[in-house]
Order: sequence, then C-alpha cells, then structure tokens
Amino acid sequence: MRVFIRLFFRLVRLILTPFMLLAEKLTTPKAIARNPAEQQQVDAACQQLALYQFAACPFCIKVRKQMARLGLNIEKRDAQHNQLHRNELEQSGGKVKVPCLRIETATGEVQWLYESADIIAYLQQRFA
Repeated sequence: MRVFIRLFFRLVRLILTPFMLLAEKLTTPKAIARNPAEQQQVDAACQQLALYQFAACPFCIKVRKQMARLGLNIEKRDAQHNQLHRNELEQSGGKVKVPCLRIETATGEVQWLYESADIIAYLQQRFA
C-alpha cells in the first residue's frame, strides 16, 4: 500500500512541476530599480549568500520571487539533483530541508537559515 501512495504522489509531482515552473516564470516580479553603484554593492553582498533549493518546491519558488523582486543575484544550488550540494546541506547545515540560505559572514563564519518566511524577512531587512 505504501508503494502505491508513493507512486501516486510522485505522479502528482511529475504532472504539477511544469505548471509550477511556468507559473513562476509568468508571475515573477521585476526587480526594484537601483543606481549602478548601489546594485554593485548589493551584488558584492550577495557573494556571501547561497540558496539551497529544489526547483519545484513552492516555498523555494516564494523565496526566488522575493530575490527577483529585490534584484538579488544570489547563487542557487540544486539540492535535489546535485549530490554535492545535497551532502553539503546535510553535513554543514544539519538537515536536508529547503529552502535554506547559507550566509557567510566577513569573518568566515557560516550560518544556515531555514524556513522561507525567515529567509524572506532576512533578505527584506538586509536589502530592501
């Protein structure tokens, strides 16, 4: 019985994934306007950030839309299909849960921020 339930949900994900990704493309907002100097500062700050994500995860989509709205060029790491990123998330972050924002401080210390609402609040506070 468990096998049939798993297969059913895999089928549902397989069917819904293209629609979710298309909806993301169509509804992603335009970035806020910044002058080139400000955008360069923001881009430099984004070099210390990386988003671990799954492509069709609704919470990851929510975070990616906020990143687009704020005009952030944060590296996106696929923890679903890239085993290297998945292992790094599990070993360094403590669990394979997405979305997860990896924040490296100026001192080299790394912080792992889980939960889409917390990630969005952090990005809003730092870059809005």
